[in-house]
Amino acid sequence: MTQSIADQSVKAVTAAKCIVWDLDDTLWHGTLADGDDVVLKDGMAELVRTLDARGILQSIASKNNHDDAVRKLNEFGIAEYFLRPQINWNSKSSSIAAIREQLNIGIDTIMFVDDQAFERDEVAFVHPQVETVDAAEYRSLASAPRLTPAVVTDDARRRRLMYLEDEARADSEVAYQGPREDFLRSLDMVFSISRATEEDLARLEELTRRTNQLNSTGVHYSYDDLERLLDDPGHDLWVCELVDRYGSYGKIGMALVAKDDHRWTIKMLLMSCRTVSKGVGTVLLSALIQRASKQGVRLFADFRRTDRNRQMLLTYQLANFQVVSSDGANYLYENDLSVHQEYPDYIVVNIDAE
Repeated sequence: MTQSIADQSVKAVTAAKCIVWDLDDTLWHGTLADGDDVVLKDGMAELVRTLDARGILQSIASKNNHDDAVRKLNEFGIAEYFLRPQINWNSKSSSIAAIREQLNIGIDTIMFVDDQAFERDEVAFVHPQVETVDAAEYRSLASAPRLTPAVVTDDARRRRLMYLEDEARADSEVAYQGPREDFLRSLDMVFSISRATEEDLARLEELTRRTNQLNSTGVHYSYDDLERLLDDPGHDLWVCELVDRYGSYGKIGMALVAKDDHRWTIKMLLMSCRTVSKGVGTVLLSALIQRASKQGVRLFADFRRTDRNRQMLLTYQLANFQVVSSDGANYLYENDLSVHQEYPDYIVVNIDAE
C-alpha cells in the first residue's frame, strides 16, 4: 500500500503541507525504548532543515516515551522543527488525526514516513488520502515533487515560526479570563488590504495552491496568470495581511475582481484557514462590498463547489449574496448591496486602494 517516491507524479496533485516522521529506525538508527544508543541517520538533520526552509511543516508520530524522545531530539538539535509531536503509545493513525486537527490542514496534504510496513498500512487504511513513504527512501524526499515548491516565498520560510506564534496565541487565550471578544481585542490586530504588487505574486500563487477551505473557486492561478491580471485594467488584484502583538500572520488572503463601468465580479476570494478563529474571515469581503456600493456598481461573485469549500459558500450566503444562476457545480451570486457588514470592533482595518 506504500507508494514509491518515484510514482508521486501519478497520484500527487496536492502539494504536501506537512511531513510526519516516525522516530525509531526512521529518523534515527535504533530503538530508544530498548536502550539503544540511537544516532541520527546520515543527512537527516540537513533534510529536516531543508524541508523547513521550503515551508514544509514537520511533526512526529512515534510509539515511544515522550520525555525520553524529546530529550534525544534536543540532544540532536532538531526538536524545534517538529510541531505538535505525538509521542505516545497510540496508533499512528490516531496520532496523525491529532496532528491534522491541531495544525488545521487537510488530511490529503500530509505525508507519513515510517520504517515498518504494518504502521504504514494501518495509516493508509484509516487515512487513504495520506501518502505513506518507506523510511528507506528518506533521501529521496528532498527531490519529491510534493515537497519541492517552484518558489519559496518569505511567508513559506516563516511558516513554522508563524505556527509557533499561533500556539502562543492559543495558550494565551486558554489562560485569559474573560469574554472571547475581549481577548481578541487584546491581540491588537491590524488587517491591511492593498492592491497586489509584483513582489506579492509568488505568495498569491502559493495561496491559490494551498488554500482549500476558504477558497471560492479552487482555481489555481499560475505566476504568469497573476502577472497578466496585475497589469490588466479590467481586473483588480487585492492582497491582505494580518498582524497582531505576537507577529505577522503573513499575506493571508487575496481577491481577484473583474470589473467594468457597471459591474464587478469577484472571480476568486480566498483566506487562510489560520485566520478563521480570529474572526477576520469576512473582512476582505466586507471591504469589497463597501467599495462596490460606494462606486455604484453591481457586485457579483463566482463560486465553484469543491469537496472542501463549504465554509466559503456559507460566507457568501451570510454576506447577503443570492444565487443568480447555477449549473449544479458553478454558481453566480449577486449582492444587492442593501446590507453593509461592519468590521469587527476588535480589529483595525487599513485599506490602501492606490
